[in-house]
Amino acid sequence: MIRCPHCTGLQVGKVGNDQYYCWNCFLEFNFNKGRINMYEVAEDGSLVAVEKSSELI
Repeated sequence: MIRCPHCTGLQVGKVGNDQYYCWNCFLEFNFNKGRINMYEVAEDGSLVAVEKSSELI
């Protein structure tokens, strides 16, 4: 089970290959080479980076 790295919520769904969406905080995220990348979904459906990538512990 995957938890959201932002809010630690459990309402996370898979939306693509290694791409997840949190229904608690409405952020999309993925894991890439030991890093977590988080995005907001813009009105036009594009992804906007929320912050710099953070390393997994």
